[in-house]
Amino acid sequence: MNPLESILTTENKATQVLIALYCGSRFGNNPIYQETAIQLAKGIAEHGFGIVYGGASIGLMGQVADTVTEHGGEVVGVIPEFILDYEVAHKNLTELHIVTNMHARKAMMAERASAFVALPGGLGTFEEILEIATWGQLNQHQKPMMLYNVNGFYNHMIAQLDHAVQEGFLPPQHRAKLIVCDTEDEIFSAIRNLHTPKRFVI
Repeated sequence: MNPLESILTTENKATQVLIALYCGSRFGNNPIYQETAIQLAKGIAEHGFGIVYGGASIGLMGQVADTVTEHGGEVVGVIPEFILDYEVAHKNLTELHIVTNMHARKAMMAERASAFVALPGGLGTFEEILEIATWGQLNQHQKPMMLYNVNGFYNHMIAQLDHAVQEGFLPPQHRAKLIVCDTEDEIFSAIRNLHTPKRFVI
C-alpha cells in the first residue's frame, strides 16, 4: 500500500481552528529560522490551534508539521499532484489533500484557515501572503494576516509596502491589515480571539 493512502482524504477530519502557515521548503542559512519555526509551531499547538500548510515534509514546512503533531495539534496538508513526483508529501498528517494545481491549493488553504502567518521563505511564501493580502484588500475575507519578521527577514518587503503607500499605490488602511510581528507573542496577540471565529467567505 502507498504510505499516503492512509491519510489521503476528501473529508475534513480536523476539529481545531486552523492557522495557515506559509513557509519555506528549505531551512535557510541561519539556524534561527528553524528554531523560531519550532517555537511557533509548538506555541500554536499549546494554544489549542492546528495548522493548514502546503503538505510537504521538507524544510521549514516539514518542521512545523512535525512540531505541531508532536505537541498534539492537528495538521492539514494541501499539496498539488505534480509535486508528488518529488516525493516530498508528508505521510503523518491529520488530513492530506492532493489537488490539481497551485491555485486549488491556495484556495483550499484560504478556506480552511482562520488566520495567516508567513514565516521566512522564498518566492512561493512571498506570493502566498501577498495574494491573501490582496484578497483582503478586495474584501474577500477579514482574517488576520501576519508577516513573522524573524531576524529582520521581511525588512525589505515591509519597506517596499510602505513605499507603495507613500507613492499612492497602496491605501494605508490596506497596508495596515498586513501585521508585522517580530515575536511569537505578537502573533498570538493578533489571533487571540480565534477560538470562536466568525465565518468569513473566501
